[in-house]
Amino acid sequence: MKPLVITSGEPAGIGFDICLQLAAAPDQWPAVVLGDPIALSERADTLGLVVNFHAWQPGDEGQLGGHEMSILPIQAPAVVVPGELNAANAPYVLTLLDEALQGIARNEFSAMVTAPVQKSIINEAGIAFTGHTEFLQQRAGVDDVVMLLATTDLKVALVTTHLPLKDVAAAITREKVLRIVRIMHQDLQNSFGLAQPRILVCGLNPHAGEGGHLGREEIDTIIPALEQLRSEGIQVVGPLPADTLFTPKVLAQGDAVLAMYHDQGLPVLKHRGFGQAANITLGLPYVRTSVDHGTALDLAGTGGADAGSLRIALHYALNMVEARLARRT
Repeated sequence: MKPLVITSGEPAGIGFDICLQLAAAPDQWPAVVLGDPIALSERADTLGLVVNFHAWQPGDEGQLGGHEMSILPIQAPAVVVPGELNAANAPYVLTLLDEALQGIARNEFSAMVTAPVQKSIINEAGIAFTGHTEFLQQRAGVDDVVMLLATTDLKVALVTTHLPLKDVAAAITREKVLRIVRIMHQDLQNSFGLAQPRILVCGLNPHAGEGGHLGREEIDTIIPALEQLRSEGIQVVGPLPADTLFTPKVLAQGDAVLAMYHDQGLPVLKHRGFGQAANITLGLPYVRTSVDHGTALDLAGTGGADAGSLRIALHYALNMVEARLARRT
């Protein structure tokens, strides 16, 4: 298997810190870090971590861990200061992503794992950027992607992501539900090794609309979509009231949950395992996982960052690549 590629993210944030923490830990990952080697070395000194850096070349095996870091060096144009954003480094952050994508296209890397970026400073640099997911979707030229967050024992995907609550109901259409569930079903099979995945679907309204008394979105939109999906052989359960779906007895009946909007599903997942979850993009032609947190500028360079989410993201990336390889054989 080709190594994973890790984009180290906003250099003023904790992306450097968590990559270096895993490099200094005993566990070893087949991974290559993209980033500025001088700034990474300086951050390691600041954190008091002993890490040996090795310039990576295509065809080499990657290693992250055991005090070793394979690095594909990309220099930041401005000096990197922990906790201090600099718009001059915004193009560098996107260069990391483009270099990773090019490596995947050349079959040099098996999957992408991303450390957090700071959208605000990229926009302040005059670059239109709404987030990792949208950037990667555009680069891949795919119509739809699905955001799925996963702990070791819970997977929650979203129909809508970063929308004001007042706009959510109008954004949930029958066609959108169909597209999202089909992507989930396919990736749960291809990347998670589930032959017949069962997807638990939340209703939009309290009590899943209570027969139309608390809203008709379930009757008019969600139920017809689920009926069509069942006719295609996709196992969907619902729509279920979200307040009882996330109980152990109900969760045990499915492999993943589909929530209608951001704050319907993600608070439960993050309560279950914040800092120990991965953000996974379904629907891309390659495996992409990420951390479940932001840049945490106040923690950068302090030693207070937690690499747990990056570890989970690497774990999922490896397992998903292995599942895809197994499915082809």
